[in-house]
Amino acid sequence: MFKKTIYSAIAISCFLLGGCSPSPVKPLPPPQDKYIQVYFNHNQARGKEYTESYRQFKRFGDDLESVLIREINSAKSSIDIAVQEFNLPHLAEAIVRKRNQGIKVRIVLENIYNPPLHQLPPNHGLAILKRNKIPLIDDREDGSKGSGLMHHKFVVIDGKKVITGSANFTTSDMHGDADNLETRGNANHIIVFESPELAKVFTEEFNYMWGDGVGGKKDSLFGVKKPARGYSLVKIGNGIVLAKFSPNSRNTPWEYTSNGFIASQLEKAENSIDIALFVFSDQEIADTLEKKHIKGVKIRALIDPGFAYRYYSEGLDLLGVALPNKCQYEEGNNPWKNPIKTVGIPSLPKGDKLHHKFAIIDNYMVITGSHNWSDAANYLNDETVLVIYNSTVAANFQREFEYLYNQAILGVTPHLAAKIRREKSKCAL
Repeated sequence: MFKKTIYSAIAISCFLLGGCSPSPVKPLPPPQDKYIQVYFNHNQARGKEYTESYRQFKRFGDDLESVLIREINSAKSSIDIAVQEFNLPHLAEAIVRKRNQGIKVRIVLENIYNPPLHQLPPNHGLAILKRNKIPLIDDREDGSKGSGLMHHKFVVIDGKKVITGSANFTTSDMHGDADNLETRGNANHIIVFESPELAKVFTEEFNYMWGDGVGGKKDSLFGVKKPARGYSLVKIGNGIVLAKFSPNSRNTPWEYTSNGFIASQLEKAENSIDIALFVFSDQEIADTLEKKHIKGVKIRALIDPGFAYRYYSEGLDLLGVALPNKCQYEEGNNPWKNPIKTVGIPSLPKGDKLHHKFAIIDNYMVITGSHNWSDAANYLNDETVLVIYNSTVAANFQREFEYLYNQAILGVTPHLAAKIRREKSKCAL
């Protein structure tokens, strides 16, 4: 047995090989780890309020944009940002101030969210960056029309800190929609790591995409053009972080892909797996979970309502049901013969999404990052998968999960059952 986050050399080997049972952790109220701090924009269990600066009202949760601005303001030499979408005006203004102080700034975006300046509203965060000539590129910088999605969400500060997680740098992903005061932003998190070693790993990924920068030799590398790499292992304080970047070539054996990497961590579970996902559509990960379920591991899963009940959702497998599409079931479909009822959708304000991509294993391990558990994330998109061995960090994620789970709608709902009956009736299945 190991005490909380105190890891010996034996413990490190034990975690990586999946042969240890950690000590139980009290879920409330968990402290923050000194070197790995986690923030959630929805969780009322923290009892924290902030006044949202755009819509001017008080709300519960962590102000994710303020956390980002705080870290940007701390920069002494460099700021590297890779994010799918950017529209936050206050964050943009903070970046411009640091650039004007002589700080080196580089930004990589997804091309879909990088329109010309004249197409942007004046107060749009990206318009502020462009007007102030902040160096930025997107995934067309390699001379192509774009890769899959440049889906990263990370910042590297001074080669010493990494800020990453599930949130894009947008009002809808952090605060809520301007035209819907009921929204509180898609349910998201960000993590601040103080680790030069981890910053080095992320800087390498950034440099592949950046190449020689704006308007250069078209030597940027996105998608599968980047070199194939395994995961990196970094010790941070009393914990361990594994980092792997996607995508993988379809010629790569599945177990060596990012989804295979996720499955290899799930296989280490001995007691419990709690999952909160935007999209869950990888069949082999679902099959891995079934094996753990058969061995007695307790599994709970929350999936965004927009994806939970689609024909390709693996949440249906866990519930033991199947939904045909055009009178055919998905290839390899595997509804569990011994299904569980602890799968469902969170109750969020209308307009908000469950945008997390995390799992908690045995109260001491967290899988997270930008990577959805999908084929596209595995084989097309630029993504991050992180595995954090740290019970303090896990306790913070556990509190977020319990907050969402306690309000969730679980099991096969009447709406889903009726949908399955209708589709089967159409096809005489």
